[in-house]
Amino acid sequence: MDTQLSTADTAPVLSVQNLSVALPKGAERAFAVDGITFGIKPREIVCIVGESGSGKSVTSLAVMGLLASNIRLAGGSIHFEDLDIGKLSERAHRDIRGNRVSMIFQEPMTALNPSYTVGDQIEEIFKRHRAQMPASERRSRTMELLHEVRLPDPERVYRSFPHELSGGQRQRIMIAAALALDPKLLIADEPTTALDVTTQAQILKLLKDLNQKHDAAILFITHDFGVVAEIADRAIVMRRGKIVEEGPAEQVLNRPEHPYTKALINAVPRRAEEPPEPVSADGPEYAVKVEHLSKTFSARGGLLKARRKVAAVRDVSFSLKPGEALSIVGESGSGKTTLARCLMRLIDPDSGSIEVGGVDIASLSRSQLRPHRRLMQIVFQDPYGSLNPRRPVGGQLIQGPLNFGVPREEAMSRVRRLLDIVRMPVSSLDRYPNEFSGGQRQRLCLVRALAVEPKILVADEAVSALDVSIQKQVLDLINDIRKAYGLGVIFITHDLRVASQVSDQVIVMQNGEVVERGTVEAIFDNPQQPYTKALLAAQPGTHWHIPTFADAERAAGLAT
Repeated sequence: MDTQLSTADTAPVLSVQNLSVALPKGAERAFAVDGITFGIKPREIVCIVGESGSGKSVTSLAVMGLLASNIRLAGGSIHFEDLDIGKLSERAHRDIRGNRVSMIFQEPMTALNPSYTVGDQIEEIFKRHRAQMPASERRSRTMELLHEVRLPDPERVYRSFPHELSGGQRQRIMIAAALALDPKLLIADEPTTALDVTTQAQILKLLKDLNQKHDAAILFITHDFGVVAEIADRAIVMRRGKIVEEGPAEQVLNRPEHPYTKALINAVPRRAEEPPEPVSADGPEYAVKVEHLSKTFSARGGLLKARRKVAAVRDVSFSLKPGEALSIVGESGSGKTTLARCLMRLIDPDSGSIEVGGVDIASLSRSQLRPHRRLMQIVFQDPYGSLNPRRPVGGQLIQGPLNFGVPREEAMSRVRRLLDIVRMPVSSLDRYPNEFSGGQRQRLCLVRALAVEPKILVADEAVSALDVSIQKQVLDLINDIRKAYGLGVIFITHDLRVASQVSDQVIVMQNGEVVERGTVEAIFDNPQQPYTKALLAAQPGTHWHIPTFADAERAAGLAT
């Protein structure tokens, strides 16, 4: 990445030397961070990339002085400019946090106070660190920041509460707050993970521009190599608390040396090398056939104003044959999740038909619908929220078949067989959800959905929160199962790389309508609509030709 200010001869803003952070007794390993060394210079963007448990977020929290009470600095040093972070009192930490060092968190809705307006929350930073600043100057500076992060109608945003704004707007507010006092170090912990591709592209460009304007160093935590390709000067790869590779971003992305880095890059979703073969299956011509489906919601109006109508899904039609995979892509508000909820009859469509197994389930009453529910199952984005934390998973996995009259012994036999297919041990049946990783929990949710032997599986952002290697494993499993059992699969996603890897056909939605549809090749190689072209162009790392490395997973010791 080009910089106006050369970093070659400048002193680091942050210098981490042989840092170790100890985990509590009984943890799976002794150290969350184990003897790492790195530095960041002014105007430099350094990405730390790795899977969950790699230690990347703990590293950022150690720099901020925000480690949990049950983990501690166990060795090494963290120097921010002239300060030894490890030797600062809590009061001294508070003086530099938000002042000379700022952090942007992954989920702005939990970081912002829902009871205060945006303007009040940004101005509170000035009250805390610039107590003598007049109220008029605080407001003026806050408005400047809202303009600087390119928020539309800053006056309205200033008076708004967080819940009245979109996810991308809330993230811009977090950036504005982080930049309020011109920090020398900005830490961004997965700030774009939950954002649509176009919003993500805007946030990444904004951070690059502000990095240059404010002469700040940026430490960017991510598990997305596309983000690394888009924004990083240098990249650090962490695994189980250790740095396994470090270097210029271009070198790490294209000529990595460590098998683990190669394995992670292999796992990045990419276009299948060959178009999928058609899956032959007995039975009905279509697994699901949707015609003219629509859903409108009523939204509250303002004072003395009538309620307004919002068309979330407008006249959507498509069909899916057994064994085929369809991806429905679009930004937040495009209608894709509402469409999925209508398909599942979690909400009732206003009009149109949903034919499954030769029956229009859209026209059925709740009592009539019950025997047909097993034909279509859904896997949600958050596997932990989908499982009851108070019950062993075995009872949860067999509950679906039991509800449809399957004898307990047969239901348990199905579940054991499916556990073997998704490469989970039978001993999982006696364990609780909190004893599994995110990827393992998603596999269990997949088993639960498949245990009732559905014809259609709906995956609603089912891999978006997973690490890249676990994401690949889950996608490969779904692909293998649909081909083996003639299962129709509908992927709801905003990640076009996922859509390109798993789909036979793609539907692009905008404002509740289907604006483009076609095969993967047609959509990705020759998009017709400006909106589709914008989505493809906004994906991080579009200029990066993803390399492939033979046998990297085996060399790195990763499950395949």
